[in-house]
Amino acid sequence: EKYFLLADQIIFSTGAHPCSVAVGDFNNDNQTDIVVLNSDDNTMSVLLGYGNGSFSDQVVYSTSINPSSVAVGDFNNDTQLDIAVTNSGSSDVSILLGYSNEVLVSQTMLNTGNNSRPGALVIGDFNNDDRMDIGVANSGTNSIGIFLGLGDFTFANPITYATGYSPWSLAAGDLNNDTRLDIVVVNTENDEVSILLGYGNGSFANQIRYSTGSLSSPRSVAVGDFDNDNILDIVIVNYGTNELIVLRGHGNDTFAIVTFFSMNYGSHPFSVVVGDFNNDTKLDLAVANGGTDSLSILLQTC
Repeated sequence: EKYFLLADQIIFSTGAHPCSVAVGDFNNDNQTDIVVLNSDDNTMSVLLGYGNGSFSDQVVYSTSINPSSVAVGDFNNDTQLDIAVTNSGSSDVSILLGYSNEVLVSQTMLNTGNNSRPGALVIGDFNNDDRMDIGVANSGTNSIGIFLGLGDFTFANPITYATGYSPWSLAAGDLNNDTRLDIVVVNTENDEVSILLGYGNGSFANQIRYSTGSLSSPRSVAVGDFDNDNILDIVIVNYGTNELIVLRGHGNDTFAIVTFFSMNYGSHPFSVVVGDFNNDTKLDLAVANGGTDSLSILLQTC
């Protein structure tokens, strides 16, 4: 395990209990801005970037009840970034329309179903119509919901698919090399990962399930080609067993667990992201550890 060297942190104020973050250029100045969800006061903070590592004071927008996850995308094809927020307390998704003058306006609420408790979400074009769609993990109903975008800031009614118990995190990618987006979901309460293969028309096959290990309690999933075979692999962090696992893709709808990486005892890894952090063209991993209040950077060496 290796740690990436970072400058001392700079702290900016948000609302109460910030729980999810995303980045994008929300005011078209070619600088990266930040959006943060504040779960305890039902708000969202936008901090505009100056391009030098500093940010403006937060601009606060209202969400629905207990916002839990945020993602950005252009939902009406006007080249301006919009924001999608899942609200676990009210079982819905808030869509905020972006304008070039830094203003975000709440335009659409998407109902995810009674007691669905939506958490993580993913954005992608699931039916190949060049319009952004939304996938939502519903921990309360053990399902994912797919909202197909109509390109005018409206969405079709959700199509739901069964997952395991308490789907917690999801990611999208072409897992079987058929040029269609698939979805992978970790189910924290029954120690499994579900793979739903996409048909390219907005619909998905029934889940294929793989065990993540007894008492593993998987919390986060990401995809990437870790062995440079042009086939996407899956990486999962297991909160309960303090480990990271990689499922190698075969390109034919099947996967094999090839790597178990033990994190520090009691680290309870909670979230993982993929990126090339040292510019060697190899994918590395960043893992947030809820048990030790730390960030682990794992650099790929082969």
